[in-house]
Amino acid sequence: MADTIVIGCDNAAINLKNVLIDFLKKNDVYVEDVGFYSREDNTYYPDIAAKVCKAIIESGYKKKGILVCGTGIGMAIAANKFFGIRAAVCHDNFSAERSVLSNNCNVLCMGERVIGHELAKKILGEWLTLTYKDRPSTPKIEAITNIEKQNMKILGAAQ
Repeated sequence: MADTIVIGCDNAAINLKNVLIDFLKKNDVYVEDVGFYSREDNTYYPDIAAKVCKAIIESGYKKKGILVCGTGIGMAIAANKFFGIRAAVCHDNFSAERSVLSNNCNVLCMGERVIGHELAKKILGEWLTLTYKDRPSTPKIEAITNIEKQNMKILGAAQ
């Protein structure tokens, strides 16, 4: 389990973010909340995704992240622009399980307008217990990392 979860949302998902924060704290998980705190905040969701991803990268990938918006899709797209971040939209337990066990996912994305709060807590609870281990998927993850490195090099931003 990650030592710290960094969580963020847009103004469409404040309720779900707060439910997940309460769940994490009740399960003794340290939480860094990077926003939103108000429905009136019109910061674009990619800016919140960037805050979460930068915190994960700066931790040496020891932290994990949770991003919530209306559907989870926009957050996942934005998060996956960062080197070493593997974000997945998971609205069921099987997807959450495979995101970690097959893809070494480090950012869980969900949509307030798509998933109920109780199911979101159940999915998060399971996701937190999973740890990626060297498996048959390792060469696939390495291929993703190689693509990432090549594309970052092209853009002049390789790590």
